[in-house]
Amino acid sequence: MSSPTGPASGLPVRMPRPRQPGRHRRPEPVAAPEGAPALVLAVPGTPSAATRMLADEVVSIARSELPGLDARVGFVDGEVTDFPVSAEFPSLASVLAHAARERTARFEQAVAAGVEARQPEGPVAVVVPLLAGPDAALLRQIRQGISDSRVAAELTDVLGPHPLLAEALHVRLSEAGLARADRARLFTVATAADGIILASVGGEEAVQAAGITGMLLAARLAVPVIAAALDVEGSIAATAEQLRGSGSQQLALAPYLVGPEVDPSVLEAAAKDAGCASAEALGAYPAMGKLALAKYTAALGITPQPVASGG
Repeated sequence: MSSPTGPASGLPVRMPRPRQPGRHRRPEPVAAPEGAPALVLAVPGTPSAATRMLADEVVSIARSELPGLDARVGFVDGEVTDFPVSAEFPSLASVLAHAARERTARFEQAVAAGVEARQPEGPVAVVVPLLAGPDAALLRQIRQGISDSRVAAELTDVLGPHPLLAEALHVRLSEAGLARADRARLFTVATAADGIILASVGGEEAVQAAGITGMLLAARLAVPVIAAALDVEGSIAATAEQLRGSGSQQLALAPYLVGPEVDPSVLEAAAKDAGCASAEALGAYPAMGKLALAKYTAALGITPQPVASGG
């Protein structure tokens, strides 16, 4: 038996903390609205176990930032499957069709149970491309996947440019021993680069977009950073010569890529052409999940806690 003040057994009761008054109070936690569209991460490139693991990590980060989020993974070059989606690498169209059928089924079950329910409206899903920068060819494939699904879905912009991507690039360079982890530290890294080639895919548009993040990276590292296109022949080597001509002696290649967009051999060849070492692609750095979620919430007009840079 319990009383208004707690259980009769005397066990401690976790009571809600009173809200701190004033402008310094903590923001109220935000959860995904009931019945909100799914976040579908559109993953480019050839599907693989490593790519699947990366994508799952990104959506896991997004879910941790917004409780109740329905987040799924669809592959641009995935397998076309019937309902339910059981393939390891389901196509984007299959995942969207699955989400639409699930939403319809939930509505029909509610009606059958006598629960008052409204006919679902708005997009079934918000599709977020797993791309750091614009790539017209890949975005065309993603739009085709949405069209093939015959489902109402909203496509967001790519993840960058954004200060968090500059942070992620800095971390990847420092992990490879090509940059100091923190400018405030007094020690130096013997292999630290004095010039960075920011390698993107997607042609000139992608290079221009990467250049914005490159300026933020240059400010962090206090060294010149120039963006170049992996998919334009000679672009990486020409950029390396440009940096050397301006006085840089020890160059590094920083992939402005999540990872699945290109085969790793392309990066290896580019680093060889430039005569320099290369950092790893951005991968499942926490910023990827936070930025994917930011694109989703912006599309729906949800205002979760702000995405802040860690360095």
